[in-house]
Amino acid sequence: MGDLGNSTVDFHPKKPGMDKEGHEGDFGVTVEELCSLMELRGAEALQKIQENYTDTETLCHRLKTSPADGLSDNPADLEKRRQVFGMNFIPPKKPKTFLQLVWEALQDVTLIILEIAAIISLGLSFYQPPGGEIEACGNVSSGAEDEGEAEAGWIEGAAILLSVFCVVLVTAFNDWSKEKQFRGLQSRIEQEQRFAVVRNGTVIQIPVAEMVVGDIAQIKYGDLLPADGVLIQGNDLKIDESSLTGESDHVSKSIDKDPMLLSGTHVMEGSGKMLVTAVGVNSQTGIIFTLLGAGEVEEEKKDCKKAKKQDEAVAMEMQPLKSAEGGEVEEKEKKKTSVPKKEKSVLQGKLTKLAVQIGKAGLVMSAITVIILMLYFVIETFVIQGRVWLTECTPIYVQYFVKFFIIGVTVLVVAVPEGLPLAVTISLAYSVKKMMKDNNLVRHLDACETMGNATAICSDKTGTLTTNRMTVVQIYVGDQLFPDIPRPDQINPKTLELMTSAIAVNCAYTSKIMAADKEGGLPKQVGNKTECALLGLVLGLKQDYQAVREQIPEEKLYKVYTFNSVRKSMSTVLQMPDGSFRLYSKGASEILLRKCSFILGRDDEARAFRARDKDEMVKKVIEPMACDGLRTICIAYRELPADPMPDWENETDIVSNLTCITVVGIEDPVRPEVPEAIRKCQRAGITVRMVTGDNINTARAIAAKCGIIHPGDDFLCIEGKEFNRRIRNEKGEIEQERIDKIWPKLRVLARSSPTDKHTLVKGIIDSTTAEQRQVVAVTGDGTNDGPALKKADVGFAMGIAGTDVAKEASDIILTDDNFSSIVKAVMWGRNVYDSISKFLQFQLTVNVVAVIVAFTGACITQDSPLKAVQMLWVNLIMDTLASLALATEPPNEALLLRKPYGRNNPLISRTMMKNILGHAVYQLTIIFTLLFVGEKIFDIDSGRNAPLHAPPSEHYTIIFNTFVLMQLFNEINARKIHGERNVFDGIFSNPIFCSIVLGTFAIQIVIVQFGGKPFSCSPLNAEQWLWCLFVGMGELIWGQVISSVPTHQLKCLREAGHGPAPDEIMDEDLADDEDEIDHAERELRRGQILWFRGLNRIQTQIRVVKAFRSSLYDGIERPESRNSIHDFQAHPEFIITDSVHNIPLIDETDVDDESEHSNHNHSLPVTLNCNNNAVESRVYLGSSVSPCPASPLHSLETCL
Repeated sequence: MGDLGNSTVDFHPKKPGMDKEGHEGDFGVTVEELCSLMELRGAEALQKIQENYTDTETLCHRLKTSPADGLSDNPADLEKRRQVFGMNFIPPKKPKTFLQLVWEALQDVTLIILEIAAIISLGLSFYQPPGGEIEACGNVSSGAEDEGEAEAGWIEGAAILLSVFCVVLVTAFNDWSKEKQFRGLQSRIEQEQRFAVVRNGTVIQIPVAEMVVGDIAQIKYGDLLPADGVLIQGNDLKIDESSLTGESDHVSKSIDKDPMLLSGTHVMEGSGKMLVTAVGVNSQTGIIFTLLGAGEVEEEKKDCKKAKKQDEAVAMEMQPLKSAEGGEVEEKEKKKTSVPKKEKSVLQGKLTKLAVQIGKAGLVMSAITVIILMLYFVIETFVIQGRVWLTECTPIYVQYFVKFFIIGVTVLVVAVPEGLPLAVTISLAYSVKKMMKDNNLVRHLDACETMGNATAICSDKTGTLTTNRMTVVQIYVGDQLFPDIPRPDQINPKTLELMTSAIAVNCAYTSKIMAADKEGGLPKQVGNKTECALLGLVLGLKQDYQAVREQIPEEKLYKVYTFNSVRKSMSTVLQMPDGSFRLYSKGASEILLRKCSFILGRDDEARAFRARDKDEMVKKVIEPMACDGLRTICIAYRELPADPMPDWENETDIVSNLTCITVVGIEDPVRPEVPEAIRKCQRAGITVRMVTGDNINTARAIAAKCGIIHPGDDFLCIEGKEFNRRIRNEKGEIEQERIDKIWPKLRVLARSSPTDKHTLVKGIIDSTTAEQRQVVAVTGDGTNDGPALKKADVGFAMGIAGTDVAKEASDIILTDDNFSSIVKAVMWGRNVYDSISKFLQFQLTVNVVAVIVAFTGACITQDSPLKAVQMLWVNLIMDTLASLALATEPPNEALLLRKPYGRNNPLISRTMMKNILGHAVYQLTIIFTLLFVGEKIFDIDSGRNAPLHAPPSEHYTIIFNTFVLMQLFNEINARKIHGERNVFDGIFSNPIFCSIVLGTFAIQIVIVQFGGKPFSCSPLNAEQWLWCLFVGMGELIWGQVISSVPTHQLKCLREAGHGPAPDEIMDEDLADDEDEIDHAERELRRGQILWFRGLNRIQTQIRVVKAFRSSLYDGIERPESRNSIHDFQAHPEFIITDSVHNIPLIDETDVDDESEHSNHNHSLPVTLNCNNNAVESRVYLGSSVSPCPASPLHSLETCL
């Protein structure tokens, strides 16, 4: 069944509990019946419900649940439902076993070459030429004392095989722990996903996996539905089903037209209740997952065999219900289908490029080494000594060649930094684990590292910069402004009653105020915080909103226009006892006041509310409130006659001629830690911008409190409407040049729509004015923030206030919704970058030294001073262990004192290059001194020119030992990469580092003293050990000397590891689904891409011509009438769903303000960005690329 280790639930693929009659358990309906019901839509589904169950009430009755009170919390009943209908859980794909990972690690080319060479060496070492002829074969060690040694010739081959085996085990173990961590992370994300269900008449939040068939679930704006169900009560519900059907239009759901709700779809508007009818593998998502083979359930055991053809076709597009393994499958599926979200991460791009360059250099060096060794041997043996090639000597000669080959391969092994990917993985995995503690739940590993390069953060206001605990602090009612909450007797009783019912009924019934958790604490706010503030006002005025709600339950609401980002208001219609209607409305004050024609006075009489009264109200009431940082909300109502019946679809007419009851000022205090966090960001070179839907004065006041703007600075605070006016040309098209004039100074964007946020983020990212490409992080919590979160380099979703849609689109989830956690993410991101650089500095020093030593040693003495097995040990130290030690350095505040590195900055700075070359010079000097005059210094036998299979010499052992000890001390030097003097600073805060250095030292002692023949080591005495240690410690002193040399004077030093060039980034966009960029393949692809570009341009031009032609023939259509991009483009890949089609933006309904059909009306989210870049890099061919299902607005980056 796959490894369910991480999952808290088991999975029942069989269908136990079937009755003879075919009904399961004693429920009046079977899994198959429910399954076939869920495959229908619209009228067909309604007809089926009527035929089989007469109505949804009966269906509830058959499933033994109550539409009002839900299931009882009886564990036996819940367990029975799980037995009969399955669990809400999709079994994960089996993880790769350890052996599979070992097998994958063995596929490494260099290792395979080494294995083959070792096996040949092993085979040949058993061959002995006939007795007398050994001398004839040249310089092979012989003689009585060496006989044991000669027979031990096999040891070298065996030792190489053993060390290869160690490397493989370590690699496999790392991969295994990485996957385990990933699964742990995934299950943590799943456990965090909870859903509201009604049990025993109360609404409780339960983990998604615990939902069962028969549950009554409450659904609201922003939810990702976790199971299939039938709607039993709904208000203005609109669902984005693109993840299942590929259709981007939002589907309206209602009890009488289309009540079928499917798992994996997103609620884009409205609220309601649904009866859960299918969960886990029986839900539409589950069926598709099973088709994909993620739920490994055999076909015959599947409960629902008929999955629609269309479902199979779009199976690949499915946004999965979180499976317990989720991660890998989900990521792969997403990658296959969605337009690549971002270029390969900056760091990965630089590292891949660097690794390839180093690898090429290593290959050349190793090839030259082998050729020189072979030539030298051949010339020495056959030319100078004049020997003849005897057939019986062939194996011995071959043995020599194999030995040379092994040396060559070893040079290659040491030169290729295969530890790089490992270091990155370890560093990221370690950071991700630690970031959990800092309230950052990382969904995409590379986001962590990208965050270190961030140059701009576009943050929401509510809940991120503020506490998201709202309270009404000022109120204007009955012609009076109360600076505090008034006593109930200060307000006219009728007005008070009207206000109470307006708030109680016209707030979502899921919003409520609960008793405090602990005595003396603040009451708990559940649901929408703004609504909670209003409900708190009702309680503060000694009224009871719950009584009103009991009198008018949610089912009795006649019509609800739910809040969305275009309306910026919410209205509810009630039918009064006499048949007439009353509409209650609440919303942003300056928007709703424009729709008011009357206002309640002190004596509860409505009087006319003229334009100049509105202006006065704005000046006297709203602006002073906003300047105190308060959010202003207006509450109004309207009586509507029963005859003639109002046209409820014409919202503009219904919500007009209102009577204003009151305007309240809601305070949402700035979080105490935010100003300091923003100061840190600014010091670290990161610009913080606030993008909010609030009034401009409120936004400016909060921005000043946070420290985003400072008095006297040159900055810009504008509203979304003004922003749109400035960035669009006469035709209403967005121009990058115009955005470039605004964004550098922009600090506050108020009254902004989600489209504005996306436009701003895209504008900053695409900008080429700054010398570095900007790296933008965005925070968001609403469904409508999805596009901006996806577009940003790093998207942060709110863990508490965020909707499921926002979380799906994000890279990192802030589990405490706090801005200061973002600063911690920046710190961790920079730390990852620095850790990789530290590792590189260390690794490259070892590389340079080891390769040069092996190469020159081989050329001069026909033998590498460092033997194959020793090289592999060095490789293990510098790759695996060093990456562990240096990649787990904890971050410190000092990281925030420097500017971001930027995308094009090299990985290896000039300071690092100075360190690498400086230390290499020291190490090479020492090693060559030891190699050529070491025997004189220590008064020992020379190890040079030793015959084949000669015993290990003390001379070469000292070289090996000194080399390793120098690396160990240099590892301490590598802890600092910016030229700091104190390399021991904070060394004890990293226990992993200390234990690895000491552990390596201990193993080195064992290898030297007891390694013997396999490690080509001869035991050393105390004096020799002290000399080795002394020379090793010289590294630390030499490090100080290097630090004293000013970098800026070393003009000759070049940086290395630059970011990929722009055209490569383009390639990587397409190569995003590949884990590693294969350079050869990239060259091939470049041709394809140019071809694609050409084809695209032609297609684009044809489309433009067609568009013009059609508009010429059909009578040129005026741009005013285009209220949705659907008129512009019919390509499904490029459709932007404008969630409310023909509702002009509320800002525009006031004719004085701006004509309703103004040219830059920003309910046109049309981005006709025709600069070539946009066309080149983002328009993909044909329909092979499906729209990214999670975003309600598909790519805004297309072009006519």
